[in-house]
Amino acid sequence: MNRVVFDIETVGCALEDLDERSRDYFLQFCDSVEGVQKVREQLNCYPLTAQIVALAMMETDHDRGAVYFQHGGSAKAFKEDGFAYIPCSETQILEHFWKQMERFEQFVTFNGRMFDCPFLMIRSAVRGIPCARNLLPYRYSSSLHIDLADQLSFYDAFRRKFPLHLWCEALGVESPKAHGVDGHRVPDLFAAGEYESIARYCLRDVHSTRELFRKWERFLCVS
Repeated sequence: MNRVVFDIETVGCALEDLDERSRDYFLQFCDSVEGVQKVREQLNCYPLTAQIVALAMMETDHDRGAVYFQHGGSAKAFKEDGFAYIPCSETQILEHFWKQMERFEQFVTFNGRMFDCPFLMIRSAVRGIPCARNLLPYRYSSSLHIDLADQLSFYDAFRRKFPLHLWCEALGVESPKAHGVDGHRVPDLFAAGEYESIARYCLRDVHSTRELFRKWERFLCVS
């Protein structure tokens, strides 16, 4: 079976770039400087106020894949450790994604149902790109989408969401945070022009998710 793991990184717009009515919506309950800062950070999380700046894809059974990432300059594609790094716009990222997804029968994410998948579908609509397939099938079936955040927690049996880093630490998988970068730093790295750092971090996220998937498949995937 052809299977793929994917992950995205996003960067929100500036609060000042929103129209007045939209700003009022986000700031309606803010009564402090800290509250406004929290709103600014949360704009990274919504497909209506943020864009995809990197998307990594890796096959589950082979060490091959690609990272599509936004780059502020005239960068050229390159290869590193067998993976292609391809600079492009958000529209091109989405076009590459849907084209690649046509050849996979199953896909794996970590928390993709709650973030990556709806984000990809909404951003595609924003960019006028038809979604080639439904990334949010029936939640309690893993025949198409294996969301490890669901599978490892037995669909929220613990009543708490554990992050990828904690699952990696517990199951002996190298965390993508081991190199000093995490998702919270992506907007600052993007503003600083550290585009390739974001791309490499996105690929590390996917690599860790794939290794976690292998642990789940070996020890926990029982019929």
